[in-house]
Order: sequence, then C-alpha cells, then structure tokens
Amino acid sequence: MNPIISQITAEQVKKDITPFKVGDGVRVHTKVREGDKERIQIYSGIVIARKGHGIHESFTVRRISYGEGVERVFPVNSPNIEKIEVERESEAMKARLYYLRRRTGKAAVAVKERENRVETAAPAAAR
Repeated sequence: MNPIISQITAEQVKKDITPFKVGDGVRVHTKVREGDKERIQIYSGIVIARKGHGIHESFTVRRISYGEGVERVFPVNSPNIEKIEVERESEAMKARLYYLRRRTGKAAVAVKERENRVETAAPAAAR
C-alpha cells in the first residue's frame, strides 16, 4: 500500500476495539440518528465473516429475527459503532461460517463453544 495513504488512514483506525473472531456471539452498539436526535441501537448475533484489514476491515453479523435470517455488515472502524461486546466465545473451525445460512432453529446458532476448563486425563485402569 502507498505509504502516504497508510499514514493518513492510520489516524482513523480505532485502537480500542474489543478483540473478537468469527463464531463469537456479539452485541454491536450502533449510533442511530433520527432527525436531530441520536440514540444507541443494539444488534446482536453471531459473527460469520471478517474481511479486509486496516481502515477497510469489516465483519458480518447474522441473527434470526422472527424466524427469518438477517445479516448486517459493519465496518470495524466506523464512527457510528459505539462499542462491540462479546457475549459468547467459540471455536470456529472455518474462517467464514456461511454454512449457517442453510440451517434453521437452534442449529443456525450452534457453533462449538470454547471450554475454559482444564481437562485432566483419567488414570489408566490396572490390569
């Protein structure tokens, strides 16, 4: 990338982004302007894709709303994003979870959750 462009965009990249990855359940707090008023609207769902880098980075969040799948793409560095909260961490086996589009019900939100406990090996049985 051109060093001049990199220098200009470096000022606009957010430094305080909550680390999240594909498969995580997130709540995205976005600013919504209605006339002269501004409020915060929360969009929660599963991150199914993350694309780009630097100032052009974006992520796609999918949720089921009234039985219908809804996806929304957010730029990571947008000034309209107040904050991103990670509700649930997971271990996705793929970089893009587009296969969730074909699923319905609980299967549409089923991504393997991360286990935070340490598993101990069972002692071998004496023979």
